[in-house]
Amino acid sequence: MRAALIQEDRLTVRQDYPLPTPHGEEALIRVRLAGVCATDIELLRGYKGGFRGVLGHEFVGEVVRAPADPGWEGRRVVGEINVGCGVCALCRRGLAKHCRQRTSLGIIGRDGVFADYTLLPLANLHPVPDNVTDAAAVFTEPLAAAFEILEQVTIGPEQRVIILGDGRLGLLSAFVLARTGCDLTVVGRHPNKLALLAGAGVHTRLATPATLRELAAAPADIVVEATGAKEGFFDALSLLRPLGVLVLKSTFADRLDGFDLSRLVVDEVTILGSRCGPFAPALAALAQGRIDPRPLIHAEYGLDDAAEALACAGEKGVLKVLIRP
Repeated sequence: MRAALIQEDRLTVRQDYPLPTPHGEEALIRVRLAGVCATDIELLRGYKGGFRGVLGHEFVGEVVRAPADPGWEGRRVVGEINVGCGVCALCRRGLAKHCRQRTSLGIIGRDGVFADYTLLPLANLHPVPDNVTDAAAVFTEPLAAAFEILEQVTIGPEQRVIILGDGRLGLLSAFVLARTGCDLTVVGRHPNKLALLAGAGVHTRLATPATLRELAAAPADIVVEATGAKEGFFDALSLLRPLGVLVLKSTFADRLDGFDLSRLVVDEVTILGSRCGPFAPALAALAQGRIDPRPLIHAEYGLDDAAEALACAGEKGVLKVLIRP
C-alpha cells in the first residue's frame, strides 16, 4: 500500500509499504479521509523524541477486516488514537490514554493514517452516523479534544473565558465552549479566521499588544491556550486572574526556559494539560448539526502529495488541510 512516513526528519511517500494485518481484537481500516494536525507538524520537528513511522491520527475510514467481530466490516468509523497495554494500574483504572506502555496512532510506536490502510483495536472505534459526511467526521478527534475541556473544568454563564489562538483547535474549542453560555472571547491574529465565529455568540479580538494589555486589566476566570507556540503560555497567564484555571492545549517541540514558578504559587493558579477527549459528544454534536466544522477546511490533497499537504498546513493563516487516499 501507499504510506507517508517520517524518515530522516522528512516526510516520504512509499508506494510499497507493507499492508498491515489485523491480529486479535484489531480491525483493518481503509482510510477515506485524514486530517493534518499541528502535532503532525511538530513531530516532523522532533516532538516526542523523534517518531519514525506512518504519520497522522485524525481520520474517518471503513472497516475492511475485523476477524474478532465481522459485524464491524463495512462500517464507517472514526477512532480514538491511544492504545493502552490493558493490564497496568492506569489501564485498569480506565486511564489507558495515559498508559506508560501505550502506543498512539501516528505519534508513539504505532503507524498512523496517512496511508491507504491502518489498524486500530475494535474498542477504539466509533461508528459514524449516516448523516455525518466524511468531511465533518474527520474532525471528530480534534472536536473531542475540545470537548475534553468540559470534562476537566465546569464552565457556565457566570464565568469569563478567553481562548488564546484562532487556529484549528482554538476555533473548535470556541464552538464547544460557546454553547455553555459563558462570556467567551477568542483572541487571534487572523481576521478571516475570527470571522468564522460570527453568529456563534463569541466576542473576538485581534491579538495586539494593546488588546492583551486591555484584557489583562480585567483578567478571565479561565484561559484556554491554543496558540501552538510557547509564547502563548506567557500571554495566557497574563490574562488569567488569581485562583483562575489555565487550560493548555498546545503541543510544541520547544521548552519553556527561565519561567518563574513562584508566580503560580503566589497567584494560586491551576494549570491543566488537556489533550484527547470523549468521542460520543463530538459525534452527537456533528450528527445533530450543533457544530459544523467544514468551514475550517482550507485545502485537500491526495496521499501522494502528503508532504505538500503538511507544508501547506504549516503556513501561517491556514486552517484544516485534508489528505484523501
